[in-house]
Parts: sequence; C-alpha cells; structure tokens
Amino acid sequence: MTPRVLGLMSGTSADGIDAALLELTGWPALGSGGRIPALPEGVPRGRVVEHVFTPFSPGLREAVLAAMRNEANTADLTQLHWWLGEALAEAARPLAPHADLIAAHGQTVQHHPRPDAARGWARPATLQLGEAALIAERTGKPVVADFRPADITAGGLGAPLVPFADWALFGQAGVRRAIHNLGGISNLTFLPGADRAGVLAFDTGPGNCLLDEIAALAGQTCDEGGRLAAAGRVHAETLAAWLAHPELQIPPPKATGREVWTLSHLPRPADLSVPDLAATATALTAHTVADAYARWVVPHGLDEVVVAGGGARNPALLAALRAALSPLPVLTFEEVGWMAQGFSGATREAAAFAFLGYARAQGWANTLPHTTGAGHAVSAGKLLLSPPLPENRP
Repeated sequence: MTPRVLGLMSGTSADGIDAALLELTGWPALGSGGRIPALPEGVPRGRVVEHVFTPFSPGLREAVLAAMRNEANTADLTQLHWWLGEALAEAARPLAPHADLIAAHGQTVQHHPRPDAARGWARPATLQLGEAALIAERTGKPVVADFRPADITAGGLGAPLVPFADWALFGQAGVRRAIHNLGGISNLTFLPGADRAGVLAFDTGPGNCLLDEIAALAGQTCDEGGRLAAAGRVHAETLAAWLAHPELQIPPPKATGREVWTLSHLPRPADLSVPDLAATATALTAHTVADAYARWVVPHGLDEVVVAGGGARNPALLAALRAALSPLPVLTFEEVGWMAQGFSGATREAAAFAFLGYARAQGWANTLPHTTGAGHAVSAGKLLLSPPLPENRP
C-alpha cells in the first residue's frame, strides 16, 4: 500500500500551521523496515495530495511570540504546550482520516544549540511545544513528534533536519540545486546531485523574523507584498552594523533562531522610520543569503536556487535576493514545475517533516550528521502509538 503521511509544521514566523498530506508512491510500505532503499525515479519523489493552512488566533500567536521572547513563566509554557497540542490536532483533523501516520514538528520556542555563558545557556537545549498525545487521541493515528533532541544528544545542533527529506524528495543526478527556505529564519539545503554525502545545509541568518517585528510596529502581522520595504530606503549605517553580527561569521554547520535575531538585540537609530527599517531588514536578509552562498556553496558549483517559505511570496524580498545572487537563477517551486505534484513554497516544510516521520516509523536514520555536526546519524522523532478511536474501544 502506498504510504500517506500527514506533516504538520509551524515555523519561526509563528503565523499558523501548515498541514500537508504526502503520498509516497514508489517508496516501501509503512512497517516494512529494512535499509533506506535506492531513490525512486523522478523529482519530486512524492506528491502532496492536499494542503490546509490553519492560522493561529491572535491570542495563540502572541503567546508563542512571548515564549520566544523569554517572557513566559512555567505556568504559561505548560498551558501553551497543551494549547498548541489542541491547535495541531484541530489542524490535522480534516486530513487525518486519509493518513497512515502523522508527523508533527511542533512549535520551537527556544533553541540553544551551543552553550553560551554570556546568554545564560549552560548546555545545548531545544524546546518544541505542542502535546503529541492530544493529536493521537483526537485523530486515532500514530504520531511522530519532537524531532530535534535526538540529534542534539548525538552532539549535533538539532538543525537543520529537513536536508534528509530534501535529498530524498528533490535530489537529482546531474543537477546542483539549492532549496532555500525564507521562513522566520533563512536556511538552505545544497543538493549536489543524488549523493547524500555531499549535501550541505545550514541557517544563513534572519529570513522574515525581523520583518515581522517591524510590521508589528505598523500594526501588521507581516510585510504583506513587501509594501513597507518598497516604501522605505535602506539605512546604510544600520545595515553595516547588522552585517557585522558575529553569528554571520560562523562557518557551517550552524543554526540560529529568534533568540539571536530580534530587534531588541540589534543596534538602530531611535528615529528610523518603519518603512526604512523594513527596507534595511530586507537588504540584510538578501545580503546574508548571498554572502553564505558565495562563501560556502558556490565553490562547490551551483546551477539554481529554488525558494520556499513565506519570503517567496514577498516581491521586495525576492527581488532583492535575485539581485544579490545574480546571475544565478532564483526560482520559486511554481517556476520549476513542482506544483503539479502539490509541492510549493507553502507545503515544502510540512511535507519534509512528513517524510522524516515516515523514515522514523521505518526505523531509518533520518538525519545527515555532517549538516548538523552530530557524531552519527540518528532516527529522529518520538513515535507515539495512537489509542483506538472511541467507536473501536472495548
């Protein structure tokens, strides 16, 4: 039977939950175990049958952002963990009857991949919220969740994890392709072909997270259509100060988050207008992405960059990125023709975690340790077997 896995993803933009039902034609049936097989023919190697986006309520989004800003106490975090579990279960509900398995990334609220005494991080640690037992109880499906800790305990950064799925779904012999996610944080997966040993992946810095904060100053949730940035001018001194951030000088493997990239931690003139801030933050993302490619990817050879995430829908950011990476082709998922199989900038990460959950259920190692810095590959994710639905209980 062709496996169908429902992936649930809420990223650092904290705007809601993407649910993507991934059908894996050509891949072994669930429960077959064994070793990771040779890649099936074609690209992508799967099909997103259906996608549903469930936005967070304003109250839930603010609670998530407060936890990211370290403004939540233990009671707040406990409530939020179960609140997010309810939200994930509700987001899964329309598609769960058609799935064999559910894979839930959860909501990252803190990610400290390296000890940092200056910030009070005594040890590597990560926290994804969203109680998986609620998803299993409400859907009657087995659930894989909490993917990052296994890699951290193996000495890795717990990120990035999607490169394994990118290789399995999009790696193509003879094509040197980068899949670039412009979510709250910007990250890339470089696929040098069909060989997973050559995959390179890391976070490049901020994606939309600073833009979202700046948009909030204008009473908006994001820079819709890039209009704020288009109305402003880049403030050269502020951009130079932001580009000097030490985080940007760390070579891969590396991962980052909102704990680092937030306006409260960055210097800026008090009188800088919201449009000018947005234009400067847009330029920062484009510059940091281009610099990362120039330093660590282009030397390996690169044919094209395929962009996903919310930033792919921001014309100002996409134009800045294309200018910064010229003459490299910068394409959307739609432009490379993957929409025919249901893959888009909106479905890529949810589908990736669906595949990671599938691999975990098969017992396969589903990480690439050379991209996370771990000592060895792990089968990441905690598998929670579902209870029977009420009508099937004794």
